[in-house]
Amino acid sequence: MAEDIPERARAVIIGGGIVGCSTAYHLARLGWKDVVLLERNELSSGSTWHACGATSRVRSHPTFTRISNDSVDLYARLEAETGQATGFHETGVLRLAKRKERRIEFERMATSAAAMGLEVQIVSPEQAAAMVPGMVVDDLDCAAYTPSDGQANPSDLVQALVKGAKMQGATICDHVRVTGIRRKNGEIIGVETERGTIECEIVVNCAGAWAREIGAMVGAKVPIQPCHHFYMVTEKLEGLKRDRPGVRDIDNLTYLVPDVGGWMAGTVETNPIPFLPDPLPDGEGYRLYDEDWDHFGPWMESLVQRLPALAEIGVRQLVNGLEAFTPDGMFIIGESPEQRNFYVCCGFNASGIGAGGGAGQALAQWIIGGEPPFDLGIVDIRRFAPFLGSASQTRERTLEQVAEHFTFHWPFNEYAAGRPLRRSAIYERLAANGACFGQKYGWERPNWFAPEGVEPVDLNDPSSPNWFGPVGAEAKACREAVALFDMSSFGKFTVVCPDAESELQRICPGDGGKEPGRVTYTQMLNRRGGIEADLTVSRLGDDAFYIVTGTGQAARDFSHIARRLRARAAILDVSSAYGVLAAIGPRARALLERVAEGDLSNEAAPPGSVREIHLAGAPCRAIRLNMMGELGWELHLPTEYMVSVYDALKEAGAGLGLADAGYRAINALRLEKVNYVFPGDLSPDVTPLEAGLGFAVAFGKEADFTGRAALTKQRKAALTQRMLAFTVDDPEALLIGGETIHRNGAVVGYLTTGGYGYTVGKYIGIGRLKDEAGIDDASVDKGGFEIEISRRLFPARAHRRALYDPENTRPRA
Repeated sequence: MAEDIPERARAVIIGGGIVGCSTAYHLARLGWKDVVLLERNELSSGSTWHACGATSRVRSHPTFTRISNDSVDLYARLEAETGQATGFHETGVLRLAKRKERRIEFERMATSAAAMGLEVQIVSPEQAAAMVPGMVVDDLDCAAYTPSDGQANPSDLVQALVKGAKMQGATICDHVRVTGIRRKNGEIIGVETERGTIECEIVVNCAGAWAREIGAMVGAKVPIQPCHHFYMVTEKLEGLKRDRPGVRDIDNLTYLVPDVGGWMAGTVETNPIPFLPDPLPDGEGYRLYDEDWDHFGPWMESLVQRLPALAEIGVRQLVNGLEAFTPDGMFIIGESPEQRNFYVCCGFNASGIGAGGGAGQALAQWIIGGEPPFDLGIVDIRRFAPFLGSASQTRERTLEQVAEHFTFHWPFNEYAAGRPLRRSAIYERLAANGACFGQKYGWERPNWFAPEGVEPVDLNDPSSPNWFGPVGAEAKACREAVALFDMSSFGKFTVVCPDAESELQRICPGDGGKEPGRVTYTQMLNRRGGIEADLTVSRLGDDAFYIVTGTGQAARDFSHIARRLRARAAILDVSSAYGVLAAIGPRARALLERVAEGDLSNEAAPPGSVREIHLAGAPCRAIRLNMMGELGWELHLPTEYMVSVYDALKEAGAGLGLADAGYRAINALRLEKVNYVFPGDLSPDVTPLEAGLGFAVAFGKEADFTGRAALTKQRKAALTQRMLAFTVDDPEALLIGGETIHRNGAVVGYLTTGGYGYTVGKYIGIGRLKDEAGIDDASVDKGGFEIEISRRLFPARAHRRALYDPENTRPRA
């Protein structure tokens, strides 16, 4: 007879795999005892049970690395804590490189790992062969060995987490199918099941491949695509040691994971097979699908070429199970922007064991604390644009990500699936003028413009990409004449209500109480004082404000503001209603005066002003502010006027040296001015004081803005973290972000972003330094810095001020 389910809980978790059980464990461990986990079949019977169980501490991004390390630390202690075996042990992993470019990638990985205290060894083919006897290595350039990588038994891990959760007071219920989620006045009030309803205020969706269907119960988009994932399990092979390392044969798109006396050998296919029923059928637990040797066969050949012994031993099983993948290859965590108190943790792209423990911990901390516990931006569910509510767009983009998972990723790589989708009104004009487009948040944005006779296609050689010269010409035009940028992809919101000023004063640390016609550059903060958003607020009238934020942050920032506004305040997303042209450069005023109706002098339109004018007959909101460090305006236009105004400006630019310019020129120009970007440089783990943005915090205003207490405390102490710019004179030092900063033989930080500054003639990196003893100006000025790139140290200089126009006179011209 089935046990009764509780009538009431503080939070209900849906899904009993590794992630759901980790979330339950951590919520209970943090003090929430009235937590209920529901699993429709048996625990771990979805995707968890057929996972390979591989773990890795070293990942492609600091956030992913932190979560993976939290996972491994949890697995290492769990058996002692609960008495339940987990099968966890460190075996190490070899990543194989067949070509020089892959070696460079591994060397950069080793550099980034060192900044986080992790070890990556670059070993010779012969050393790799000694670690895995019988492995063919004559085609290898090198291998990267990560000794801290390991393996666990997925089902045993789940049982240990369940035992730990129960020990802390959580309730675990299997064989309970969720049929609906109750809401009242937009708030969650309960979860309906086949065995009754559980009253609750919080629902956590950890339903794996079925998370999209659970999300649909409350109108929340969960952009995942289940796909078939294949690997074979071999019979035992005489003489194999239990602690032998796993192998990632990346250039051959295959992997080998140690099994008891044998191997689990698989691939991340270039031709993935999506699971297409919509909605997904309920299905039974422990479900596998038919073996498909026709599909797996080509990868079997690659596996045998690398490890010939595989041809001699039997195959116990070809596993064909479902895994949930995402459109950008990163998993999903956080509170849904469509439904308050509906949290999601899913889409692990076949890395659920490696990241599930830490992800559950981070989510539990988020739920209890009311905000992300650290920078989770790359995995935050709010990163997805609304169009990814489309199953077809999600599927198309996800399949491309799966297919290219093991392929070589050049810096500045752009994906092609699902494009073009969002296009500004002047897209065709820009294309005709040679634009090479990139994609962000679904928007087609010009990265650079090809000169006549050059094809507008990226040819990415790290040392000399084909766009290097054209981008330099665009940057030169901006510095010496005038450049025109299409920045229509900005996120744009209006806040209009009698309480708008007081509400924004409470949400933002900047002074939103300026008179109408003024612009405030500000951030939004968390309670730790960390930066959650970086934006501008233009005051249009007594009760009307216009907010502009970065392209990829539109959904995140809208949700952040909307959830903090009180009832009388209204926010509206107008991102698609306005296009944006930015005219930037010393001749920007001369250009605009040829088509403008309105005074653009310093007296009428000073820096930091917003004015309603007409351009070429079109209404225009002209904001005098930019990050490129020159005289210029952002021109916000109703979209239907964009083509006419663009044509008029191009015609008016005759004789002024006007040039179209793209986002790669913007990056070069802003680096010279040491202007930070969010995300990238700024993050929830960095405060305005640490970033040198204290000028944007209005400590004198009365409003008790979020983060004020933390910043007030930090003002009284020495800074232990600081953002600075770095340059390296050696032309071989390519700074792109992720490089390690050394000082006096010790690792002291890492670069967050980087690129070439065409005006100053060298590479520039933005770096994050840490020193518990404090980092003041005198300490910085002592120098002694080095930047590590691909395991080579380059002397570097730290800069506390802009490299170009440090007095900032040019934007005020």
